[in-house]
Amino acid sequence: MTQAFRISIDAGIAELVIDKPPVNALDSAEWFALAGHIDALGANPEVRVIVIRAEGRGFCAGVDIKELDAHPERIVAVNAGNYATFKAVHRNPVPVIVAVHGFVLGGGIGITGAADIVVAADCATFALPEVDRGAMGGGAHLQRLFPVQKVRYLFFTGDKISSRDAERYGFIERVVPKAELRDAALEIARKIAGKSPAMIRIAKEALNGIEDGNLEDKYRWEQGFTLQAYTSPDSAETRRAFVEKRDATF
Repeated sequence: MTQAFRISIDAGIAELVIDKPPVNALDSAEWFALAGHIDALGANPEVRVIVIRAEGRGFCAGVDIKELDAHPERIVAVNAGNYATFKAVHRNPVPVIVAVHGFVLGGGIGITGAADIVVAADCATFALPEVDRGAMGGGAHLQRLFPVQKVRYLFFTGDKISSRDAERYGFIERVVPKAELRDAALEIARKIAGKSPAMIRIAKEALNGIEDGNLEDKYRWEQGFTLQAYTSPDSAETRRAFVEKRDATF
């Protein structure tokens, strides 16, 4: 296991904690590792439900922009790691509860949008600043959280929305003080873990099958445009400006 995560299993509940200071931004290898851990938990017969949460200032800042600035060729690996992680959550045989706090950005949106249940701290904010990072992707997962026009507003502007404001869109099960976030997620997890594991696994597969469209296909479509975006000088400028902590110039 990489140092970016820690995992525990107790009474049928698997708890995966992202912990990579300062902002839980994962590099290409860590995205693949995260996908592997989530897949392995779903394949474990002792696991009845998975809770994903994080330590630190926020849930997840997405990909490691510094890695891509230094190694732009790794965009293919980053894309593949993101795809594998979000699929591991969405297609997992058991329900996945995501408990978010602080910033939920980029890949953090992908994890959250792929999940079955979302619990949020009152300090949580959601944003998809891909345009400002010279990338694409994540719109499919954002659209599992917000309606179409709100998704487009958030994507085009890069603006963030607080958990309290986001609550009215219906995807957040509970908004609680940060100190109560883990307990709230585990309370829901215990309810699920107390059910027949066979019935819950059947229910997860059945519910995935009745969704409108194919989440993975939609995200794969978006990823093609990420590669297209990376051929633009503007894309490199956004990453360089981010690393140098200045405004991008176009």
